Amino acid sequence: MSRIVIVGAGMAATRLAELLGSSASRAPIASGEADDPNITLLGDEPHPPYNRILLSAVLEGSHSPDALAMPVPAYADLRLGTRVVEIHREEREVELADRSRVPYDHLVLATGSIPTLPPIRGLVRVDGRLHEKVHAFRTLDDCQRLDAAIPQARNAVVVGGGLLGLQVARALSVRGLATEVVEGGEHLLRSQVGERAGAILARDLKRLGTTVYTGARAVRLDDRGLTLDNGYTLDTDLVVLTAGGRPSTALARRAGLDVRRGIVVDHHLRTSDEHIHAIGDCAQHGGQVTGFVPPAWEQAGLLARHLRGEDVSYDGARTVARLRATDLDVAVLGDPEKAEGQVVEVSNPIAGSHRKLVVRDGVIVAATLVGDLSRIGLITQHYDRATVLGPREPGDLLMPERTAPPLALPDDAEVCACAGVSAGRIRACSSLEDVTTSTRATTGCGGCADAVRSLLAARPLEGTHR
Repeated sequence: MSRIVIVGAGMAATRLAELLGSSASRAPIASGEADDPNITLLGDEPHPPYNRILLSAVLEGSHSPDALAMPVPAYADLRLGTRVVEIHREEREVELADRSRVPYDHLVLATGSIPTLPPIRGLVRVDGRLHEKVHAFRTLDDCQRLDAAIPQARNAVVVGGGLLGLQVARALSVRGLATEVVEGGEHLLRSQVGERAGAILARDLKRLGTTVYTGARAVRLDDRGLTLDNGYTLDTDLVVLTAGGRPSTALARRAGLDVRRGIVVDHHLRTSDEHIHAIGDCAQHGGQVTGFVPPAWEQAGLLARHLRGEDVSYDGARTVARLRATDLDVAVLGDPEKAEGQVVEVSNPIAGSHRKLVVRDGVIVAATLVGDLSRIGLITQHYDRATVLGPREPGDLLMPERTAPPLALPDDAEVCACAGVSAGRIRACSSLEDVTTSTRATTGCGGCADAVRSLLAARPLEGTHR
């Protein structure tokens, strides 16, 4: 049986391990037999795999840490607290920190990304430790440390106005801290949305009690507080770093693999070594590094099929990003700020909503929805299928939904973008628990939770007839 070693035990790695043994695909792996595959997961964290997207929900208090757990298949050999230090390509072995080695036939790098420190004087003490006020927010340990610090704090500054920064800022505000956000760009979510949408988000945050500073960078942290390059000094008990991260490529680089911004992979998600693949945040395909969960899970699914001998190829990430934060609704499909096409846009800053579609040859190639996600299911369906729309349809899609959209969705419409789950699969489930365990819907960003509950509630009762 082929030996598959996965470096990493995050969301992409766990998904791959699950799909490699899925009963839906029992073709042999390489020269192996059609039974449970020989899979080893090497994770450097001490915790079993968990859903990183929900860390801000744990910080906010709406989820318990136990709710983050991701099941690991029984046939997978999961080794926690295990750091891989070298790849020996000729011997097809990986070397661990304790100098032991693990052989492989296929090696998959799912090493994710690592945070980078912004150039702020005073972040790091003379002895190399972070200032006691400073917290990163990438891992479960980070979340737990920040959670423990909140009761002793009055206020906090979040450095970074991206998706993660807004989620953390909202969680801190819900926990009762006076919270401020510092974003170096001219508006919030500058990598995903335009200026109008960013302004609406800033207004929403202000309404919810969070102050936003855009076009300003933090430059110094000292006893007076966090000083910005515009001269303001913000009094703060906590500084949370959410800006800055890069693919974790050191292991691949030491092994001599082709590395640019990320680990370069081809249409089979294969690196410059035919026995080594890469997926998730660490992988670079066609010059693109994604950083989102849906593309990572999409890559895991395709690689599982490829390793089982199917003739499949990866043609690029389908990016669907959701902001998970109480009272803040944002969804971004594709790259609406760079995509070429005709723009259909409806903005109502008074109501706090902004909706934008980029349409090329009648097909939605990108979208931004802020403040009103009533049509997200239908728009995502058209985006995924490259549906050719009529002249009036893009405008109609941006109008508020008058009826509950999930109930009108056909069975093959996608409800959960993170896990790729259709409305039909949700309707086939007996309960919300059945949904989460059998399909993984609602366990990603959580944005599909309301739609899932509506679909379950609309199912006919057993013994009734339509």
